[in-house]
Amino acid sequence: MTASAYKDHLGRPIVAVTGMGIITSLGQGLKDNWAALSSGTSGIHAINRFPTEGLSTRIAGTVDFIEIPVPNAVERSYAFARETTIEALADAGLSGDFNGPLFLAAPPIEPEWSARFELADRSPAADHPGDAYERFLTALRQRPDPAFHEAALFGAISERLADRFGTRGLPVTLSTACASGVTAIQLGIEAIRQGRTDRALTVATDGSLSAEALIRFSLLSALSTQNDPPTKASKPFSKDRDGFVIAEGAATLVLESLEAAVARGAKVLGIMKGAGDKADSFHRTRSSPDGGPAIATIRAALADAGIDESGIGYINAHGTSTPENDKMEYGAMSAVFGERLVGIPVSSNKSMIGHTLTAAGAVEAVFSLQTMLTGTLPPTINYTNPDPSIVLDVVPNKKREAQVSAVLSNSFGFGGQNASLVMALEPA
Repeated sequence: MTASAYKDHLGRPIVAVTGMGIITSLGQGLKDNWAALSSGTSGIHAINRFPTEGLSTRIAGTVDFIEIPVPNAVERSYAFARETTIEALADAGLSGDFNGPLFLAAPPIEPEWSARFELADRSPAADHPGDAYERFLTALRQRPDPAFHEAALFGAISERLADRFGTRGLPVTLSTACASGVTAIQLGIEAIRQGRTDRALTVATDGSLSAEALIRFSLLSALSTQNDPPTKASKPFSKDRDGFVIAEGAATLVLESLEAAVARGAKVLGIMKGAGDKADSFHRTRSSPDGGPAIATIRAALADAGIDESGIGYINAHGTSTPENDKMEYGAMSAVFGERLVGIPVSSNKSMIGHTLTAAGAVEAVFSLQTMLTGTLPPTINYTNPDPSIVLDVVPNKKREAQVSAVLSNSFGFGGQNASLVMALEPA
């Protein structure tokens, strides 16, 4: 192949995906996850990690089958990331030190309430209410608690991954709400395009589901309260949707320049053609009603990929199942694709796995690539009561066999974080 064959429309190195790993509430590993997802199986279930009596939402897509030494968000998130990275590196045929940068999307870190209560119980009495912080510090000085300390360190997960897999340079940890997974991938893409590395490890993980997290999202009226049966709660684009189902998971993608991947004889699973991101300043949690930032995000991803709207054969929607977000996303897609949108299959993985928050963008990127590799469009389940104001082909309830060569995947998050990816089977 000529050197130009490894460059994109802007003369940048083409970025290939050579390895993937995934964990969701459907199970561990790409094989089991894809079998369940493509068959329309739901991973949503009743919460058993903590008591839910008196709570309006009692269901989630927790991942409870990975053993962890201490029950906190850091240990869960690290364990998920470790296992998906092991799978992705094996899939890529890589062993030994990775010798490339690590970009990690991780959830905001806070110690569990149980750990805070335990620390308070062994803290000295305070003379004034404002002395609580100093009491905690005194207790930790008297008896160091490595597990508590680790649980309070935002960068702990990436540092442990870097040590375990031999990545190069300072590991980057980022948190851009529900767009985090795509942001991590975007940083990996840019590192390769800029010639700073031939390979990048992009990981997104979220094991942060706790009683406090559930209550906080409930107070925002963001969660579904349709608890019975759990498997029917997430119903994107349906008229009776009432909120998203919170979930956990992780995904790892090994990115390489196409030239480096071909040179070492790696199998190429797909191409990261384009990425776009735009900020939304409308509200801390709500998206702009006119969909302007989301429209700009999709258009930026298409422009970065060097294709127009006609090049997309399938859309992996953000599809949260919240009344407002589904409507906004539909409006944004309609503005970009126009009348052609009704002919493009648009499905939501979240109908089966729930919303994996920080991990969502990477989890859905893996499923998007698998959609192209297998020629199977995963369904949007629980679609029995269509919203007449949202006219989409959501691949309702059952998978569909169809070969597509380019996919758009959307991630629109709290705090005005919007990001989209364009992926393809082959370079142009």
